[in-house]
Amino acid sequence: MPSSLSSALPPPPLPLPPLSDLRPPAANATASSVSWNALIRACARSPDRKHLALVLYRRMLPTARPDNFTFPAVLTACAFLSALPEGFQIHAQLLKLGFGGNLYALNSLIHFYASCGHMPLARKLFDGMSSRSRVSWNVAIDGHVGNGEYDAALALFRAMQHEFSPDEYTIQSVIGACGAVAALSLGMWAHALVLRKFDRMVADDVLINNSLIDLYAKCGSIAMARQVFERMPARDLASWNAMILGFAMHGRVEECFDTFARLASEKKFRPNSITFVGVLSACNYGGLVNDGRRYFDSMVREFGIEPRIEHYGCMVDLLARAGRVGEALDLVSSMTCKPDAVIWRSLLDACCKQNAGVEVSESVARQALESDNVDSSGVYVLLSRVYASANRWNDVGSVRRLMSNEGVKKEPGCSSIETDGAVHQFVAGDTSHPQSNRIYEKLNEVEHRLSMVGYQPDSSQAPLVAELDSVKWDSLRLHSERLAIAFGLLDAKPGEPIRVLKNLRVCRDCHTMIKLISRVYDVEIVVRDRIRFHEFKDGSCSCQDYCPHARKERA
Repeated sequence: MPSSLSSALPPPPLPLPPLSDLRPPAANATASSVSWNALIRACARSPDRKHLALVLYRRMLPTARPDNFTFPAVLTACAFLSALPEGFQIHAQLLKLGFGGNLYALNSLIHFYASCGHMPLARKLFDGMSSRSRVSWNVAIDGHVGNGEYDAALALFRAMQHEFSPDEYTIQSVIGACGAVAALSLGMWAHALVLRKFDRMVADDVLINNSLIDLYAKCGSIAMARQVFERMPARDLASWNAMILGFAMHGRVEECFDTFARLASEKKFRPNSITFVGVLSACNYGGLVNDGRRYFDSMVREFGIEPRIEHYGCMVDLLARAGRVGEALDLVSSMTCKPDAVIWRSLLDACCKQNAGVEVSESVARQALESDNVDSSGVYVLLSRVYASANRWNDVGSVRRLMSNEGVKKEPGCSSIETDGAVHQFVAGDTSHPQSNRIYEKLNEVEHRLSMVGYQPDSSQAPLVAELDSVKWDSLRLHSERLAIAFGLLDAKPGEPIRVLKNLRVCRDCHTMIKLISRVYDVEIVVRDRIRFHEFKDGSCSCQDYCPHARKERA
Protein backbone atom coordinates (compact mmCIF):
# COMPACT_ATOMS: atom_id res chain seq x y z
CA MET A 1 0.00 0.00 0.00
CA PRO A 2 1.39 3.46 -0.81
CA SER A 3 2.72 5.28 2.25
CA SER A 4 0.44 8.28 1.69
CA LEU A 5 -2.61 6.06 1.74
CA SER A 6 -1.36 3.99 4.64
CA SER A 7 -1.08 7.09 6.78
CA ALA A 8 -4.61 8.14 5.84
CA LEU A 9 -6.18 4.81 6.78
CA PRO A 10 -6.54 3.67 10.38
CA PRO A 11 -5.28 0.12 10.95
CA PRO A 12 -8.05 -2.27 9.90
CA PRO A 13 -9.15 -4.78 12.52
CA LEU A 14 -9.02 -7.53 9.92
CA PRO A 15 -6.65 -7.84 6.96
CA LEU A 16 -7.96 -8.12 3.42
CA PRO A 17 -8.48 -11.89 3.04
CA PRO A 18 -6.91 -13.78 0.12
CA LEU A 19 -9.14 -14.71 -2.80
CA SER A 20 -9.12 -18.37 -1.80
CA ASP A 21 -10.80 -17.53 1.53
CA LEU A 22 -13.90 -15.99 -0.05
CA ARG A 23 -16.82 -18.19 0.95
CA PRO A 24 -20.29 -18.62 -0.53
CA PRO A 25 -22.84 -16.33 1.15
CA ALA A 26 -24.82 -17.52 4.09
CA ALA A 27 -28.59 -17.53 3.98
CA ASN A 28 -28.87 -14.10 5.59
CA ALA A 29 -25.97 -12.53 3.63
CA THR A 30 -28.20 -10.42 1.36
CA ALA A 31 -29.81 -8.60 4.28
CA SER A 32 -26.42 -8.08 5.87
CA SER A 33 -24.97 -6.68 2.62
CA VAL A 34 -27.63 -3.96 2.50
CA SER A 35 -26.43 -2.50 5.79
CA TRP A 36 -22.76 -2.67 4.77
CA ASN A 37 -23.52 -1.12 1.39
CA ALA A 38 -25.34 1.80 2.96
CA LEU A 39 -22.38 2.57 5.22
CA ILE A 40 -19.79 2.14 2.46
CA ARG A 41 -21.78 4.29 0.05
CA ALA A 42 -22.20 7.05 2.66
CA CYS A 43 -18.45 7.15 3.32
CA ALA A 44 -17.60 7.02 -0.39
CA ARG A 45 -19.82 10.08 -0.97
CA SER A 46 -18.44 11.95 2.03
CA PRO A 47 -15.89 14.68 1.22
CA ASP A 48 -13.51 13.68 4.03
CA ARG A 49 -14.28 10.07 4.96
CA LYS A 50 -13.70 8.19 1.74
CA HIS A 51 -10.86 6.22 3.32
CA LEU A 52 -13.41 4.74 5.73
CA ALA A 53 -15.18 3.11 2.78
CA LEU A 54 -12.13 0.86 2.37
CA VAL A 55 -11.98 0.14 6.09
CA LEU A 56 -15.66 -0.86 6.09
CA TYR A 57 -15.15 -3.00 2.99
CA ARG A 58 -12.40 -4.92 4.79
CA ARG A 59 -14.68 -5.48 7.77
CA MET A 60 -17.52 -6.57 5.54
CA LEU A 61 -15.69 -9.39 3.76
CA PRO A 62 -15.63 -11.99 6.55
CA THR A 63 -19.33 -11.54 7.34
CA ALA A 64 -21.14 -10.67 4.10
CA ARG A 65 -20.80 -11.17 0.38
CA PRO A 66 -20.20 -8.00 -1.70
CA ASP A 67 -22.75 -7.45 -4.45
CA ASN A 68 -23.30 -5.18 -7.46
CA PHE A 69 -24.07 -2.27 -5.10
CA THR A 70 -20.90 -2.72 -3.04
CA PHE A 71 -18.33 -2.52 -5.84
CA PRO A 72 -19.38 0.81 -7.40
CA ALA A 73 -19.25 2.51 -3.99
CA VAL A 74 -15.90 1.14 -2.87
CA LEU A 75 -14.31 1.69 -6.31
CA THR A 76 -15.48 5.31 -6.21
CA ALA A 77 -13.52 5.73 -2.99
CA CYS A 78 -10.48 4.02 -4.53
CA ALA A 79 -10.65 6.36 -7.52
CA PHE A 80 -10.71 9.46 -5.31
CA LEU A 81 -7.84 8.18 -3.14
CA SER A 82 -5.84 6.87 -6.16
CA ALA A 83 -5.69 3.61 -4.22
CA LEU A 84 -4.42 1.51 -7.10
CA PRO A 85 -3.24 -1.63 -5.19
CA GLU A 86 -6.55 -1.84 -3.32
CA GLY A 87 -8.45 -1.31 -6.56
CA PHE A 88 -6.54 -4.14 -8.22
CA GLN A 89 -7.55 -6.48 -5.39
CA ILE A 90 -11.18 -5.40 -5.54
CA HIS A 91 -11.16 -5.96 -9.31
CA ALA A 92 -9.87 -9.49 -8.76
CA GLN A 93 -12.50 -10.14 -6.10
CA LEU A 94 -15.41 -8.99 -8.23
CA LEU A 95 -14.19 -11.25 -11.05
CA LYS A 96 -14.02 -14.25 -8.68
CA LEU A 97 -17.49 -13.50 -7.36
CA GLY A 98 -18.95 -13.44 -10.87
CA PHE A 99 -19.44 -9.69 -11.39
CA GLY A 100 -17.00 -9.38 -14.31
CA GLY A 101 -19.85 -8.74 -16.72
CA ASN A 102 -21.93 -6.55 -14.43
CA LEU A 103 -22.61 -3.19 -16.06
CA TYR A 104 -22.40 -1.15 -12.84
CA ALA A 105 -19.17 -2.82 -11.74
CA LEU A 106 -17.57 -2.32 -15.17
CA ASN A 107 -18.54 1.35 -15.29
CA SER A 108 -16.97 1.82 -11.87
CA LEU A 109 -13.80 0.01 -12.91
CA ILE A 110 -13.45 2.19 -16.01
CA HIS A 111 -13.79 5.29 -13.85
CA PHE A 112 -11.33 3.91 -11.30
CA TYR A 113 -8.57 3.05 -13.76
CA ALA A 114 -9.00 6.31 -15.67
CA SER A 115 -8.82 8.31 -12.42
CA CYS A 116 -5.59 6.52 -11.49
CA GLY A 117 -3.99 7.31 -14.85
CA HIS A 118 -4.34 3.80 -16.29
CA MET A 119 -6.40 4.77 -19.31
CA PRO A 120 -5.26 1.80 -21.47
CA LEU A 121 -6.76 -0.57 -18.88
CA ALA A 122 -9.94 1.51 -18.68
CA ARG A 123 -10.26 1.54 -22.46
CA LYS A 124 -9.65 -2.21 -22.67
CA LEU A 125 -12.53 -2.79 -20.26
CA PHE A 126 -14.76 -0.42 -22.22
CA ASP A 127 -13.96 -2.02 -25.58
CA GLY A 128 -14.64 -5.48 -24.15
CA MET A 129 -18.12 -4.67 -22.83
CA SER A 130 -20.89 -6.70 -24.45
CA SER A 131 -23.40 -3.93 -23.78
CA ARG A 132 -22.97 -0.34 -22.67
CA SER A 133 -25.09 2.33 -21.07
CA ARG A 134 -24.81 6.09 -21.51
CA VAL A 135 -22.84 6.13 -18.27
CA SER A 136 -20.32 3.72 -19.82
CA TRP A 137 -19.67 6.13 -22.67
CA ASN A 138 -19.53 9.11 -20.33
CA VAL A 139 -16.93 7.64 -17.98
CA ALA A 140 -14.77 6.53 -20.93
CA ILE A 141 -14.96 9.93 -22.63
CA ASP A 142 -14.28 11.75 -19.37
CA GLY A 143 -11.40 9.38 -18.67
CA HIS A 144 -9.71 10.29 -21.96
CA VAL A 145 -10.20 13.99 -21.21
CA GLY A 146 -8.81 13.62 -17.69
CA ASN A 147 -5.72 11.88 -19.05
CA GLY A 148 -5.09 14.50 -21.73
CA GLU A 149 -6.19 12.25 -24.62
CA TYR A 150 -8.51 14.81 -26.17
CA ASP A 151 -8.58 13.49 -29.74
CA ALA A 152 -9.49 10.03 -28.44
CA ALA A 153 -12.26 11.58 -26.33
CA LEU A 154 -13.76 13.38 -29.33
CA ALA A 155 -13.50 10.25 -31.49
CA LEU A 156 -15.34 8.27 -28.80
CA PHE A 157 -17.96 11.00 -28.57
CA ARG A 158 -18.64 10.70 -32.31
CA ALA A 159 -18.98 6.93 -31.96
CA MET A 160 -21.31 7.30 -28.96
CA GLN A 161 -23.88 9.19 -30.99
CA HIS A 162 -24.66 6.04 -32.98
CA GLU A 163 -26.04 4.49 -29.78
CA PHE A 164 -26.95 7.27 -27.35
CA SER A 165 -27.66 10.96 -27.44
CA PRO A 166 -25.34 12.97 -25.18
CA ASP A 167 -26.49 14.25 -21.81
CA GLU A 168 -25.14 17.16 -19.77
CA TYR A 169 -22.26 15.06 -18.40
CA THR A 170 -21.18 14.10 -21.91
CA ILE A 171 -21.35 17.70 -23.08
CA GLN A 172 -19.23 18.98 -20.20
CA SER A 173 -16.45 16.50 -21.05
CA VAL A 174 -16.66 17.26 -24.77
CA ILE A 175 -16.48 21.01 -24.18
CA GLY A 176 -13.32 20.47 -22.12
CA ALA A 177 -11.74 18.40 -24.90
CA CYS A 178 -12.67 20.99 -27.54
CA GLY A 179 -11.00 23.72 -25.51
CA ALA A 180 -7.79 21.71 -25.18
CA VAL A 181 -7.43 21.10 -28.94
CA ALA A 182 -8.94 24.45 -29.99
CA ALA A 183 -11.83 22.71 -31.81
CA LEU A 184 -14.01 25.82 -31.79
CA SER A 185 -16.62 24.59 -34.29
CA LEU A 186 -17.40 21.42 -32.36
CA GLY A 187 -17.39 23.37 -29.10
CA MET A 188 -19.90 25.87 -30.49
CA TRP A 189 -22.03 22.97 -31.71
CA ALA A 190 -21.99 21.54 -28.17
CA HIS A 191 -22.95 24.95 -26.78
CA ALA A 192 -25.82 25.20 -29.26
CA LEU A 193 -26.95 21.69 -28.29
CA VAL A 194 -27.13 22.73 -24.64
CA LEU A 195 -29.29 25.72 -25.50
CA ARG A 196 -31.52 23.83 -27.93
CA LYS A 197 -31.98 20.41 -26.34
CA PHE A 198 -31.67 20.78 -22.58
CA ASP A 199 -33.83 22.61 -20.09
CA ARG A 200 -32.98 25.90 -18.48
CA MET A 201 -31.47 24.23 -15.42
CA VAL A 202 -28.78 22.59 -17.56
CA ALA A 203 -28.18 25.70 -19.68
CA ASP A 204 -27.65 27.71 -16.48
CA ASP A 205 -25.51 25.03 -14.82
CA VAL A 206 -22.41 26.60 -13.31
CA LEU A 207 -20.06 23.75 -14.27
CA ILE A 208 -21.15 23.73 -17.91
CA ASN A 209 -20.87 27.51 -18.18
CA ASN A 210 -17.43 27.42 -16.56
CA SER A 211 -16.41 24.89 -19.21
CA LEU A 212 -17.77 27.19 -21.92
CA ILE A 213 -15.78 30.16 -20.60
CA ASP A 214 -12.65 28.00 -20.67
CA LEU A 215 -13.52 26.71 -24.17
CA TYR A 216 -13.98 30.12 -25.77
CA ALA A 217 -10.96 31.60 -24.01
CA LYS A 218 -8.71 28.74 -25.16
CA CYS A 219 -10.09 28.89 -28.70
CA GLY A 220 -9.27 32.57 -29.08
CA SER A 221 -12.82 33.91 -28.76
CA ILE A 222 -12.49 35.94 -25.58
CA ALA A 223 -15.56 38.03 -26.47
CA MET A 224 -17.74 34.89 -26.39
CA ALA A 225 -16.14 33.81 -23.11
CA ARG A 226 -17.01 37.17 -21.61
CA GLN A 227 -20.57 36.94 -22.94
CA VAL A 228 -21.08 33.57 -21.28
CA PHE A 229 -19.62 34.89 -18.02
CA GLU A 230 -21.77 38.04 -17.91
CA ARG A 231 -24.96 36.09 -18.69
CA MET A 232 -24.48 33.48 -15.97
CA PRO A 233 -27.33 33.71 -13.43
CA ALA A 234 -25.02 32.32 -10.75
CA ARG A 235 -21.25 32.00 -10.50
CA ASP A 236 -18.79 30.26 -8.26
CA LEU A 237 -15.14 31.10 -7.63
CA ALA A 238 -14.10 28.87 -10.54
CA SER A 239 -16.22 31.08 -12.86
CA TRP A 240 -14.31 34.19 -11.80
CA ASN A 241 -10.97 32.40 -12.05
CA ALA A 242 -11.75 31.09 -15.55
CA MET A 243 -12.58 34.61 -16.74
CA ILE A 244 -9.51 36.17 -15.10
CA LEU A 245 -7.24 33.48 -16.56
CA GLY A 246 -8.89 33.94 -19.96
CA PHE A 247 -8.27 37.69 -19.98
CA ALA A 248 -4.68 37.11 -18.87
CA MET A 249 -4.05 34.53 -21.58
CA HIS A 250 -5.24 37.03 -24.20
CA GLY A 251 -3.18 39.89 -22.83
CA ARG A 252 -6.30 41.83 -21.82
CA VAL A 253 -4.58 43.27 -18.79
CA GLU A 254 -7.09 45.98 -17.87
CA GLU A 255 -10.06 43.63 -18.22
CA CYS A 256 -8.22 41.13 -16.03
CA PHE A 257 -7.58 43.75 -13.34
CA ASP A 258 -11.19 44.99 -13.51
CA THR A 259 -12.57 41.46 -13.13
CA PHE A 260 -10.26 40.85 -10.17
CA ALA A 261 -11.51 44.07 -8.55
CA ARG A 262 -15.12 42.92 -9.03
CA LEU A 263 -14.31 39.58 -7.44
CA ALA A 264 -12.50 41.21 -4.51
CA SER A 265 -15.61 43.28 -3.81
CA GLU A 266 -17.85 40.20 -3.73
CA LYS A 267 -19.00 39.14 -0.29
CA LYS A 268 -19.61 35.51 -1.26
CA PHE A 269 -16.15 34.76 -2.63
CA ARG A 270 -12.55 35.49 -1.82
CA PRO A 271 -9.66 35.31 -4.34
CA ASN A 272 -7.55 32.19 -3.97
CA SER A 273 -4.14 31.09 -5.23
CA ILE A 274 -5.50 30.31 -8.73
CA THR A 275 -6.93 33.82 -8.97
CA PHE A 276 -3.51 35.33 -8.36
CA VAL A 277 -1.87 33.04 -10.94
CA GLY A 278 -4.19 34.72 -13.47
CA VAL A 279 -3.53 38.26 -12.25
CA LEU A 280 0.26 37.79 -12.05
CA SER A 281 0.22 36.19 -15.51
CA ALA A 282 -1.52 39.30 -16.85
CA CYS A 283 1.20 41.46 -15.29
CA ASN A 284 3.80 39.20 -16.90
CA TYR A 285 2.25 39.33 -20.37
CA GLY A 286 1.93 43.11 -20.10
CA GLY A 287 5.42 43.63 -18.71
CA LEU A 288 4.00 45.45 -15.68
CA VAL A 289 6.72 44.95 -13.08
CA ASN A 290 5.38 47.37 -10.46
CA ASP A 291 1.84 46.03 -10.73
CA GLY A 292 3.16 42.49 -10.43
CA ARG A 293 4.98 43.33 -7.22
CA ARG A 294 1.91 45.10 -5.85
CA TYR A 295 -0.40 42.13 -6.51
CA PHE A 296 2.18 39.66 -5.17
CA ASP A 297 2.47 41.62 -1.91
CA SER A 298 -1.33 41.94 -1.69
CA MET A 299 -1.71 38.19 -2.13
CA VAL A 300 0.57 37.53 0.84
CA ARG A 301 -0.33 40.38 3.20
CA GLU A 302 -3.96 41.18 2.46
CA PHE A 303 -5.31 37.76 1.49
CA GLY A 304 -2.94 35.58 3.52
CA ILE A 305 -2.08 33.28 0.61
CA GLU A 306 1.31 31.58 0.79
CA PRO A 307 3.14 31.90 -2.56
CA ARG A 308 3.31 28.70 -4.56
CA ILE A 309 5.70 27.71 -7.30
CA GLU A 310 3.31 29.10 -9.95
CA HIS A 311 3.30 32.56 -8.34
CA TYR A 312 7.07 32.64 -8.09
CA GLY A 313 7.27 31.47 -11.69
CA CYS A 314 5.18 34.43 -12.87
CA MET A 315 7.29 36.91 -10.92
CA VAL A 316 10.62 35.42 -12.00
CA ASP A 317 9.54 35.43 -15.64
CA LEU A 318 8.22 38.99 -15.32
CA LEU A 319 11.48 40.31 -13.88
CA ALA A 320 13.69 38.31 -16.24
CA ARG A 321 11.82 39.36 -19.37
CA ALA A 322 11.99 42.98 -18.23
CA GLY A 323 15.76 42.72 -18.19
CA ARG A 324 16.08 42.45 -14.41
CA VAL A 325 17.87 39.11 -14.39
CA GLY A 326 19.74 39.95 -11.18
CA GLU A 327 16.50 40.71 -9.33
CA ALA A 328 14.97 37.51 -10.69
CA LEU A 329 17.93 35.50 -9.36
CA ASP A 330 17.58 37.22 -5.97
CA LEU A 331 13.89 36.24 -5.87
CA VAL A 332 14.75 32.63 -6.69
CA SER A 333 17.27 32.53 -3.84
CA SER A 334 14.62 33.79 -1.39
CA MET A 335 11.83 31.43 -2.45
CA THR A 336 10.10 29.46 0.29
CA CYS A 337 9.87 26.42 -2.01
CA LYS A 338 12.37 24.69 -4.24
CA PRO A 339 12.61 26.24 -7.75
CA ASP A 340 11.44 23.87 -10.46
CA ALA A 341 12.72 23.32 -14.00
CA VAL A 342 10.22 25.82 -15.42
CA ILE A 343 11.67 28.66 -13.35
CA TRP A 344 15.26 27.80 -14.26
CA ARG A 345 14.33 27.52 -17.94
CA SER A 346 12.60 30.88 -17.76
CA LEU A 347 15.77 32.40 -16.31
CA LEU A 348 17.93 30.70 -18.94
CA ASP A 349 15.68 31.99 -21.69
CA ALA A 350 16.06 35.52 -20.29
CA CYS A 351 19.83 35.12 -20.01
CA CYS A 352 19.90 34.15 -23.67
CA LYS A 353 17.82 37.11 -24.82
CA GLN A 354 19.36 39.68 -22.46
CA ASN A 355 22.96 38.63 -23.16
CA ALA A 356 23.48 38.06 -19.45
CA GLY A 357 26.81 36.34 -20.03
CA VAL A 358 27.95 32.80 -20.65
CA GLU A 359 28.99 32.03 -17.06
CA VAL A 360 25.63 33.04 -15.57
CA SER A 361 23.79 31.16 -18.30
CA GLU A 362 25.85 28.01 -17.72
CA SER A 363 25.12 28.16 -13.98
CA VAL A 364 21.38 28.53 -14.60
CA ALA A 365 21.43 25.71 -17.18
CA ARG A 366 23.17 23.45 -14.66
CA GLN A 367 20.43 24.13 -12.11
CA ALA A 368 17.75 23.43 -14.71
CA LEU A 369 19.27 20.09 -15.72
CA GLU A 370 19.48 19.02 -12.05
CA SER A 371 15.78 19.77 -11.48
CA ASP A 372 13.10 17.09 -11.33
CA ASN A 373 11.01 16.34 -14.44
CA VAL A 374 13.16 18.57 -16.62
CA ASP A 375 12.76 18.76 -20.40
CA SER A 376 16.48 18.58 -21.09
CA SER A 377 16.05 19.21 -24.81
CA GLY A 378 14.73 22.74 -24.16
CA VAL A 379 17.62 23.49 -21.79
CA TYR A 380 20.23 22.28 -24.28
CA VAL A 381 18.67 24.30 -27.10
CA LEU A 382 18.68 27.49 -24.99
CA LEU A 383 22.29 26.88 -23.93
CA SER A 384 23.23 26.37 -27.58
CA ARG A 385 21.72 29.75 -28.37
CA VAL A 386 23.75 31.37 -25.61
CA TYR A 387 26.93 29.91 -27.10
CA ALA A 388 25.88 30.84 -30.62
CA SER A 389 25.18 34.44 -29.59
CA ALA A 390 28.73 34.57 -28.20
CA ASN A 391 30.09 33.00 -31.43
CA ARG A 392 31.36 30.00 -29.45
CA TRP A 393 30.59 27.53 -32.21
CA ASN A 394 32.78 24.76 -30.75
CA ASP A 395 30.60 24.81 -27.63
CA VAL A 396 27.48 24.73 -29.82
CA GLY A 397 28.88 21.60 -31.44
CA SER A 398 29.67 20.09 -28.03
CA VAL A 399 26.09 20.61 -26.86
CA ARG A 400 24.77 19.01 -30.04
CA ARG A 401 27.04 15.98 -29.60
CA LEU A 402 25.92 15.69 -25.99
CA MET A 403 22.29 15.74 -27.09
CA SER A 404 23.02 13.07 -29.69
CA ASN A 405 24.92 10.85 -27.26
CA GLU A 406 22.14 11.08 -24.65
CA GLY A 407 19.41 10.52 -27.23
CA VAL A 408 17.91 13.95 -26.55
CA LYS A 409 15.89 15.44 -29.41
CA LYS A 410 14.57 18.95 -29.75
CA GLU A 411 10.80 19.11 -29.43
CA PRO A 412 9.48 19.67 -32.97
CA GLY A 413 7.28 22.66 -33.67
CA CYS A 414 3.69 21.63 -34.35
CA SER A 415 0.73 23.83 -35.29
CA SER A 416 -2.92 23.01 -35.89
CA ILE A 417 -5.76 24.85 -37.55
CA GLU A 418 -9.46 24.06 -37.66
CA THR A 419 -11.41 24.52 -40.88
CA ASP A 420 -14.95 23.30 -41.56
CA GLY A 421 -14.96 21.31 -38.32
CA ALA A 422 -11.76 19.37 -39.15
CA VAL A 423 -8.43 19.92 -37.38
CA HIS A 424 -5.32 19.94 -39.62
CA GLN A 425 -1.86 19.56 -38.07
CA PHE A 426 1.51 20.65 -39.41
CA VAL A 427 5.10 20.19 -38.27
CA ALA A 428 8.06 22.27 -39.43
CA GLY A 429 8.81 21.50 -43.06
CA ASP A 430 5.72 19.30 -43.34
CA THR A 431 4.90 17.85 -46.78
CA SER A 432 2.43 15.15 -45.67
CA HIS A 433 -0.76 17.20 -46.05
CA PRO A 434 -2.93 16.22 -49.06
CA GLN A 435 -2.86 19.87 -50.20
CA SER A 436 0.85 20.29 -49.58
CA ASN A 437 1.58 21.62 -53.09
CA ARG A 438 -1.11 24.30 -52.81
CA ILE A 439 0.11 25.23 -49.32
CA TYR A 440 3.68 25.83 -50.46
CA GLU A 441 2.50 27.75 -53.52
CA LYS A 442 0.49 29.97 -51.18
CA LEU A 443 3.47 30.37 -48.86
CA ASN A 444 5.62 31.48 -51.80
CA GLU A 445 2.95 33.99 -52.77
CA VAL A 446 2.79 35.31 -49.19
CA GLU A 447 6.57 35.73 -49.03
CA HIS A 448 6.59 37.60 -52.35
CA ARG A 449 3.80 39.96 -51.33
CA LEU A 450 5.41 40.67 -47.97
CA SER A 451 8.77 41.39 -49.59
CA MET A 452 7.02 44.01 -51.71
CA VAL A 453 6.08 45.91 -48.51
CA GLY A 454 9.57 45.71 -47.04
CA TYR A 455 9.66 42.44 -45.12
CA GLN A 456 13.19 41.18 -44.43
CA PRO A 457 13.75 37.85 -42.64
CA ASP A 458 15.45 38.04 -39.26
CA SER A 459 18.03 35.28 -39.53
CA SER A 460 19.07 35.80 -35.90
CA GLN A 461 16.08 33.66 -34.99
CA ALA A 462 17.91 30.63 -36.39
CA PRO A 463 21.32 31.09 -34.73
CA LEU A 464 22.31 27.52 -33.96
CA VAL A 465 24.56 27.10 -37.01
CA ALA A 466 27.33 29.31 -38.38
CA GLU A 467 25.84 29.17 -41.84
CA LEU A 468 24.90 31.66 -44.53
CA ASP A 469 21.76 33.70 -43.93
CA SER A 470 20.11 31.92 -46.86
CA VAL A 471 20.47 28.60 -45.05
CA LYS A 472 19.02 30.07 -41.86
CA TRP A 473 16.13 31.58 -43.85
CA ASP A 474 15.28 28.18 -45.27
CA SER A 475 14.82 26.85 -41.73
CA LEU A 476 12.75 29.86 -40.66
CA ARG A 477 10.35 29.86 -43.60
CA LEU A 478 9.25 26.30 -42.85
CA HIS A 479 8.04 26.96 -39.30
CA SER A 480 4.81 25.09 -38.66
CA GLU A 481 2.65 28.17 -37.94
CA ARG A 482 3.53 29.61 -41.38
CA LEU A 483 2.31 26.44 -43.06
CA ALA A 484 -0.90 26.48 -41.00
CA ILE A 485 -1.56 30.13 -41.86
CA ALA A 486 -0.85 29.51 -45.55
CA PHE A 487 -3.39 26.67 -45.44
CA GLY A 488 -5.89 28.94 -43.71
CA LEU A 489 -5.43 31.58 -46.42
CA LEU A 490 -6.27 29.08 -49.18
CA ASP A 491 -9.98 29.09 -48.42
CA ALA A 492 -10.27 32.04 -46.04
CA LYS A 493 -13.81 33.36 -45.71
CA PRO A 494 -14.24 37.14 -45.51
CA GLY A 495 -14.47 38.36 -41.94
CA GLU A 496 -13.62 34.96 -40.42
CA PRO A 497 -10.42 34.83 -38.31
CA ILE A 498 -7.70 32.29 -38.94
CA ARG A 499 -7.04 30.48 -35.64
CA VAL A 500 -3.79 28.59 -35.11
CA LEU A 501 -2.65 26.56 -32.09
CA LYS A 502 1.13 26.04 -31.66
CA ASN A 503 2.96 23.89 -29.11
CA LEU A 504 6.00 26.20 -28.88
CA ARG A 505 6.54 29.92 -28.55
CA VAL A 506 6.24 32.04 -31.68
CA CYS A 507 9.65 33.33 -32.75
CA ARG A 508 10.23 37.04 -33.35
CA ASP A 509 10.51 36.65 -37.13
CA CYS A 510 7.22 34.73 -37.39
CA HIS A 511 5.63 37.34 -35.13
CA THR A 512 6.73 40.12 -37.49
CA MET A 513 5.64 38.17 -40.56
CA ILE A 514 2.17 37.38 -39.20
CA LYS A 515 1.60 41.05 -38.38
CA LEU A 516 2.32 41.91 -42.00
CA ILE A 517 0.08 39.10 -43.29
CA SER A 518 -2.83 40.46 -41.25
CA ARG A 519 -2.39 43.86 -42.92
CA VAL A 520 -1.59 42.78 -46.48
CA TYR A 521 -4.35 40.15 -46.63
CA ASP A 522 -6.79 42.11 -44.44
CA VAL A 523 -7.40 39.11 -42.20
CA GLU A 524 -7.50 38.64 -38.45
CA ILE A 525 -5.15 35.89 -37.24
CA VAL A 526 -5.31 34.45 -33.73
CA VAL A 527 -2.28 32.38 -32.66
CA ARG A 528 -2.19 30.53 -29.36
CA ASP A 529 1.36 29.49 -28.57
CA ARG A 530 2.75 27.73 -25.52
CA ILE A 531 2.50 30.88 -23.41
CA ARG A 532 -0.38 33.10 -24.53
CA PHE A 533 -2.61 34.34 -27.33
CA HIS A 534 -1.52 36.74 -30.04
CA GLU A 535 -4.33 38.49 -31.89
CA PHE A 536 -3.02 39.97 -35.15
CA LYS A 537 -5.08 42.59 -36.92
CA ASP A 538 -4.29 45.48 -39.29
CA GLY A 539 -0.56 44.93 -38.91
CA SER A 540 -0.41 44.95 -35.11
CA CYS A 541 -0.61 42.38 -32.31
CA SER A 542 -2.53 42.39 -29.06
CA CYS A 543 0.73 41.81 -27.17
CA GLN A 544 1.89 45.25 -28.36
CA ASP A 545 5.13 43.55 -29.38
CA TYR A 546 5.88 42.60 -25.78
CA CYS A 547 6.17 39.00 -26.88
CA PRO A 548 8.52 36.48 -25.26
CA HIS A 549 11.35 37.78 -27.44
CA ALA A 550 11.00 41.50 -26.79
CA ARG A 551 13.55 43.18 -24.57
CA LYS A 552 11.87 46.45 -23.78
CA GLU A 553 11.25 46.93 -20.07
CA ARG A 554 7.97 48.29 -18.77
CA ALA A 555 7.26 49.74 -15.39
